[in-house]
Amino acid sequence: MNFSTYKLIFIGCFCTNLVASCSSSAVPGNNKDAPAAESKENPYYSRTDTTKLDVTDAEWKKILSDEMYHVARESGTERAFTGKYWDYAGIGTYYCAVCGNALFKSDGKFSSECGWPSFFETIRPNAATYKEDKSYNMERVEVNCGRCGSHLGHLFDDGPPPTYKRYCMNSIVLEFEPDVK
Repeated sequence: MNFSTYKLIFIGCFCTNLVASCSSSAVPGNNKDAPAAESKENPYYSRTDTTKLDVTDAEWKKILSDEMYHVARESGTERAFTGKYWDYAGIGTYYCAVCGNALFKSDGKFSSECGWPSFFETIRPNAATYKEDKSYNMERVEVNCGRCGSHLGHLFDDGPPPTYKRYCMNSIVLEFEPDVK
């Protein structure tokens, strides 16, 4: 990458962080030490079932914490550099914290220095779904869980080879399971 590309990445991350920090959609009081898994009973959670879920937002609101609901169901964003996985280097698998769907392997994670966990590929083609997002006067691609439809983050075209993609995700909607040795 040349210097201009790095400048664009920096400016994009800075603007995204500014929007997330200043907007009403930023998650207030995000605690990076809080567990990603919900303490409430979640009958839809499964790490083996990949069947698409059709659950109302009203039902999710009963199950999820306020912070997780805001990001997952209202397309909120954590403040940069506050989520527990933004600089995490464990070896294993990242799952959707809302429904248990497998999303990313740690060998697809990279340090983008933008303040959110970044991956260059999903674990399988249908792990995530995508839709156009023109909020905050920006053109982005929203990434949603392929099983429950929860908002995970955004996809950018400034990642490393081989895909040149950057899945910029919110830690609160991810759970990590380390590989067993």
